[in-house]
Amino acid sequence: MNDLDVLRVFCAGDGGHGNLLGVVRDGRTCPDDASRQALATELGYSETVFVDDPERGVVDIRTPGARLPFAGHPLVGVAWLLDIEELRPPAGSVWARDDGEFTWITARPEWVAGKRTEQYADAAEVEALPSPPPGEGWLYAWAWEDETAGRIRARGFPRRPGGAIAEDEATGSAAVLLTAQLNRALNITQGAGSQILTAPGPDGTVELGGRVRFDPGTG
Repeated sequence: MNDLDVLRVFCAGDGGHGNLLGVVRDGRTCPDDASRQALATELGYSETVFVDDPERGVVDIRTPGARLPFAGHPLVGVAWLLDIEELRPPAGSVWARDDGEFTWITARPEWVAGKRTEQYADAAEVEALPSPPPGEGWLYAWAWEDETAGRIRARGFPRRPGGAIAEDEATGSAAVLLTAQLNRALNITQGAGSQILTAPGPDGTVELGGRVRFDPGTG
């Protein structure tokens, strides 16, 4: 058996919602590409992380169909679980901190590939979208709930051919991309009620934060 933790990342204030994440603490239990991809596919979470070096923060991120150089909610979740200040996904070094309620990582918007943001007229229009909407390509649909306060309503749709995940509950990488495009701090409600916080940094990075909890359904 793999030593598997299941987390909820980007939870709401009451601890509900959040995106499920599988974390294999000892990556040696799945030593090769095929076994890792098979487990990520079997688990079916939007991402599963394999920890290859917990002290240096070396991690491997998988979707049910591919390996990713960067992903937001897996890195926020692993930073919380390992209580570590630096993570090393394939994309590059990611710094992490915890303020007691939220766990934060730094990311570069250029690490986010293959996602498109689209603004809608209002939150009701975003909520009325079918899952997934017609079309191709990864869509991050969003609208202002309160532009002055930086509050956004969003939904994320992978729209991959034959994909098992029609809608992503909380998408950190897309939030990083949107923050860079708008160049301002955001408080995002995504999916059924997940909460994502962001803030642009002075060096072109974006800080991405959220609450993390163990998933009560698997504990």
